[in-house]
Amino acid sequence: MMASDLSGETAPTRRIVAIGGCALAEPSPDEPLFRYLIGLTGKTRPEVCFIPTASGENRDYIIQFYQRFGGLGCAVRHLTFFNPPVADLRSYLLACDLIYVGGGNTKSMLALWRGWGVDEMLREAWRRGITLAGVSAGAICWFEQGITDSIPGPLTPLDCLGFLKGSACPHFDGEPERRPTFHRMLSAGAILPGYAADDHAALVFEGTTLARVVATTPTARAYHLTRDAVGEPVEAALAADLLT
Repeated sequence: MMASDLSGETAPTRRIVAIGGCALAEPSPDEPLFRYLIGLTGKTRPEVCFIPTASGENRDYIIQFYQRFGGLGCAVRHLTFFNPPVADLRSYLLACDLIYVGGGNTKSMLALWRGWGVDEMLREAWRRGITLAGVSAGAICWFEQGITDSIPGPLTPLDCLGFLKGSACPHFDGEPERRPTFHRMLSAGAILPGYAADDHAALVFEGTTLARVVATTPTARAYHLTRDAVGEPVEAALAADLLT
């Protein structure tokens, strides 16, 4: 899909898919979601890059990605920083159709990205219409703020990349402290209003607008969280389309 800019020329659709939680390894209910991501590229054999920074570049995680997306007919590659694949990381990323960011420690991930300039490379990729997606750390990183467990102890707010407005929280149903923490932070004014996603649910943004919520299990949901006039949290469930 293309959009027209003020000059009358067509501009690529910018897409971000923020996944609350999913499983690459078998057995996984999330293969329909991975097929959906591949479909967004519009390519029969898209070039897909995995960025496993948040997991400490975990080898098993990388292998799971290759098995999953390679098995679905993609040309697969990955980006690591302790053993970079190439010197020109910008060209390496901009050659992709889909960039998928794994979960783990968001704070450490963002520090490495900024040190290598990859944060701005990803912004350029997004503006060019390369689909950006990710789970957990790879979901919240695109927003102004995220709720993270990057630091030992209670969940904390974290300033992120700011491609999308507001805040985000993953694992909303999968980790018991997520929902009450988001509510407390909103009430205290410690975090911006934003979105939460259950495991097996994903928020699909076109430009900076939420276009759709998709899920791979019937009970998975996403939510929009705001504050009312007296500062109390307001949580609204968002209808999800079940992927099969």
